[in-house]
Amino acid sequence: MKYNRILLKLSGESLMGQQGYGIDTQRLNSYAAQIKQATDNGIQVGIVIGGGNIFRGLSGAAKGFDRVKGDQMGMLATVINSLALSSALEAIGQPAKVLTAIPMFPIGYPYSKWEAIKTMKEGKVAIMSCGTGSPYFTTDTGSALRAIEIEADVMLKGTRVDGVYTADPEKDPSATKFDHITYEEVLARNLKVMDITATALCKENHMPIYVFNMDIEGNLAKMLKGENVGTLVD
Repeated sequence: MKYNRILLKLSGESLMGQQGYGIDTQRLNSYAAQIKQATDNGIQVGIVIGGGNIFRGLSGAAKGFDRVKGDQMGMLATVINSLALSSALEAIGQPAKVLTAIPMFPIGYPYSKWEAIKTMKEGKVAIMSCGTGSPYFTTDTGSALRAIEIEADVMLKGTRVDGVYTADPEKDPSATKFDHITYEEVLARNLKVMDITATALCKENHMPIYVFNMDIEGNLAKMLKGENVGTLVD
């Protein structure tokens, strides 16, 4: 294994599966099994999960919600997903702990870098929710920040696509995939890997990003073994 500690960013949208809203338990259980396999191999796992399957602050603001309240609603959506994932992990014998950037005890424990690292060193999965805890930041930025804070070796972005393309492959059939690309090129080409803030944060702190399709079972294990199943940004 190339990595000792990873930060895995999971998409809230992906949790919907085929449902169009909410949490697809089949997809949730697939994620839990893949994560447990990584911890069984001695890898320390930190997770940040989005909330787009329940509520997205930006689209709420577009419909007339106050942006700060909309983002706070989005943060609560990430807590719901985090609790669901921790429950799915514990059901298969993998201890997990939900940490929240906004005080919410007893729903989750207050987030701190040291608490997250201690949790992972104990063999538990640290699930860090509420994004950064501040409005106007996406969960992409939250996961970049957490990856840097917990001193992860890599930030893995598990999405519905199998890497970074020259254009959106769901919209442009001629889009071609990169195996490796630099932060500078991502920013210059305005590629939608993550939002600009998150990409810039990773670039400044030399945090490599690996984008891959987490919805294909077994991809996480393949990536951790060094197989090429996505795109490396560094």
